[in-house]
Amino acid sequence: MTPANFDALKAGDTIDGPAFAVSRESIRLFCDASLDYNPLHLDDNYMKGDFGKTNFGGIIMHGMNNFGLISRMLTDWATPAGAIHRRLETRWLKPVKPGDTIRPAGTIKAKQTTAKSRWVLVDVAVQNQRGETVAAGEAMLEFPGAKAG
Repeated sequence: MTPANFDALKAGDTIDGPAFAVSRESIRLFCDASLDYNPLHLDDNYMKGDFGKTNFGGIIMHGMNNFGLISRMLTDWATPAGAIHRRLETRWLKPVKPGDTIRPAGTIKAKQTTAKSRWVLVDVAVQNQRGETVAAGEAMLEFPGAKAG
């Protein structure tokens, strides 16, 4: 991944994040870190049969784990340039299960310069190993203002 350079960024530029192999252990560790022990992440018996209007066929990864992967991608890319990750909004589109490998990516959709700072909007998505989008949304990053010359 090439670190961000605000002056060189343009709409359509892409950001690639690292792949993440989902396992029962990674799901369990995220439950421990988030203190969210919802049985849909941990209990195969609870997940047998229909769950509401869905049928996941087993436990699923915590959706907030997608946030973590996207945040890691954005901070790895932008922090070396002094940028700050200000906002992230996503929707969970498909369940992620143990055995899946997911990867975040982003596409610059806009950048703006104000008197005090510089901003970038990024369309973000997480896809699984089948190319299916499991989460999608938008992030905003703030870059330090241009230095007076």
